Amino acid sequence: MIQIQGISKEYGKKQIALDSLTQTLDNGIVSIIGKNGAGKTTLLRILSTQLKATSGDALIDGLSINQDTREIRERIVSIPQEAAPIGILTAYEQVFLYLTGKGFSFHSAKEDSRRALKSVGLGDKMNVPTDELSGGMKRKMFVAMALGSNAETVFLDEPTTGLDPLSRMETWSAIKELTGNVILTTHYMEEATELSEKIYMMDSGKFIGSGTADQLLQDLQDKVRVESRNFMSGSYHVGNMYIKYVSRNSIKDYDDVYYSLKKITIEDLFIIRGVDLES
Repeated sequence: MIQIQGISKEYGKKQIALDSLTQTLDNGIVSIIGKNGAGKTTLLRILSTQLKATSGDALIDGLSINQDTREIRERIVSIPQEAAPIGILTAYEQVFLYLTGKGFSFHSAKEDSRRALKSVGLGDKMNVPTDELSGGMKRKMFVAMALGSNAETVFLDEPTTGLDPLSRMETWSAIKELTGNVILTTHYMEEATELSEKIYMMDSGKFIGSGTADQLLQDLQDKVRVESRNFMSGSYHVGNMYIKYVSRNSIKDYDDVYYSLKKITIEDLFIIRGVDLES
């Protein structure tokens, strides 16, 4: 369990990345969602002891990120969005070197590297140079590092950004193999729904909601999203679109060429909370 206690992060005098965050992140796989610039990556970097908070603290299984940095680093794995493999090394060599760097014996690192790569579906690719692997396979290899380390807590920053749909699904299956607590950031709403037991919403450096996907969407049950380029009474203005939420019984009133009808997603939670989404 992670207890965030009044964490703030400021750059200069005017740029506030995180604004006095206080929140408990549950065990299991949880997602932090929000638009670009919401503060997701900054929070993960602070929780994984890569970045110092301006103020506040957080406890990871009772250990302080300010006072117990070394102990925390021994127990966690952090995979940043920009993580890139050394192309001439094989997948096996990458994971093996990572585990030995974490303090594993050569024997244990060999066994655990093979086991982890097989678990994420790379058993037949472990001796292939990573330059020859697809984007999804490379991300799965990083997940194998976390799996092989038996880390108690794993931080994944937008683990599937830039991947095609099939590679994204492959990476999801690998993430589900992790046995420790997993905190991932994403701006893919379907990813948060697919992977997470609980979802935390962020905007402008603050938490603005949390719950399971069903709990968060409860207020929008039995409704559909209506989009139009023309003004609609009671609608939200997002970019050059007007968005309105209506009951399914009212669909016939909007079923013409001027409207687009869409299924409700977690993205709609940001709209009804007044978050200024990108066009």
